[in-house]
Amino acid sequence: MLIRSIVFNTLFYLNLIVQMLATVPTMVMPRGAIVAVVRFWARTSLWLLRRICGIVVEFRGLERIPRGALIVASKHQSMWETFALFPLFADPAFILKRELMWIPFFGWFSWKAGMIPVNRGKRSQALAELGVSARQELARGRQIVIFPEGTRRAPGAEPSYKFGVTHLYAETGAVCLPIALNSGLFWPRRSFRRFPGTIIVEVLDPIAPGLSKEDFAVRLQQSIETATARLIVEGERELARNGIKQASLAPSS
Repeated sequence: MLIRSIVFNTLFYLNLIVQMLATVPTMVMPRGAIVAVVRFWARTSLWLLRRICGIVVEFRGLERIPRGALIVASKHQSMWETFALFPLFADPAFILKRELMWIPFFGWFSWKAGMIPVNRGKRSQALAELGVSARQELARGRQIVIFPEGTRRAPGAEPSYKFGVTHLYAETGAVCLPIALNSGLFWPRRSFRRFPGTIIVEVLDPIAPGLSKEDFAVRLQQSIETATARLIVEGERELARNGIKQASLAPSS
């Protein structure tokens, strides 16, 4: 398992570097070109994960994804969902930290692909800017992908939802699509270890616009956390059948 993890990580980042270099010409091409490349990179990464580490993916509830513009609010346990969710949507715009835009190549391509940077240090001003950017992208029919907790949380950790997703919902009047998952059991944060098994992603019932901020926040968190808890139990049972002790998965905080 350790050797497989090392091999995967080596090939994963090598694949990323090669595709970033090969993608340079898309900087002078229409935005759709780089979106197609990112989609291809995500799929090849999932293929490597399956072939090398024995990690497969089960997507549930894909029929619940509405067409067109919407807000996607996903649980965030691992780096895995930052690329694996990309192929599920026609034209996703991920919300990310502004600092990531300063990384050579990655930042350039994120800008070209129309991702939405947020300066967390500005607080209220950042929310206002986020709302403006989100409305612009929604008007283009895109899907705004946000991780409501802002950062990765270990499986089973106390949830910590931020106000950003509620602000987007209230300001844009868009449908919100919650997503639950258990990726952190198999691709733990702050660890290079990868554990064989089935990552489950469950698309939940969309939340229609019109709720108050308070009702929306409660409904979103309850929906995601209830489903995520159930998926974690499923994942833990599979790990136990594979002889993997859960204690070995707990990264240091």
